[in-house]
Amino acid sequence: MKDQIKILIVEDDIDFIYLLKKTLEPQQDLVIAGICRDAAAALPAAIAEKPDIVLMDLNLSESKLDGIDAARSIRIATDAKILILTSFDDPETVLSASVEAFASGYVFKYQPALLIQKIRELSHGHTAQEYLIMSAILASLSPAEKMVFQMMMGENIDLLSSPKTIANQKTGVLKKLGLKTQKEMIHIFNIYKK
Repeated sequence: MKDQIKILIVEDDIDFIYLLKKTLEPQQDLVIAGICRDAAAALPAAIAEKPDIVLMDLNLSESKLDGIDAARSIRIATDAKILILTSFDDPETVLSASVEAFASGYVFKYQPALLIQKIRELSHGHTAQEYLIMSAILASLSPAEKMVFQMMMGENIDLLSSPKTIANQKTGVLKKLGLKTQKEMIHIFNIYKK
């Protein structure tokens, strides 16, 4: 169990940053490692600060949902878990954004009381919300692709296909998941690692 949980805040609203600081700072086990106010600064800050959790606003500028790409880049490049902060109260939009971002969870901005609990749960293991998001990501795979995914994750799976077909299926799985390499896939889906 970690003594301190490092948090990177990626949020453009000064008032909400103030609220986050007032919520997080009194907690002895939570440390704000940095604050970014735009998507461009988020990845370099995450690489430099190595946070455990990134609190990511979905809207960081006039461009709607630009926090998704920033969150996705951070998830691929670091070990940080992403906790989406959102004003959207449409569950479909929030789940879709969480899936695209490879997020580990989400909190509605009007529920700041849940934030501390969510941060602690995520930093100490995998949550039901995280499993739900990962499951939604994998829903795009066919049954055959799911078998290939399991094999790529290290499970001992006997496939009847030829090596060339399996290689093509591996490429297809990565493409559907929007990833470049098997290493990225294993990193993102470590929740399923055997």
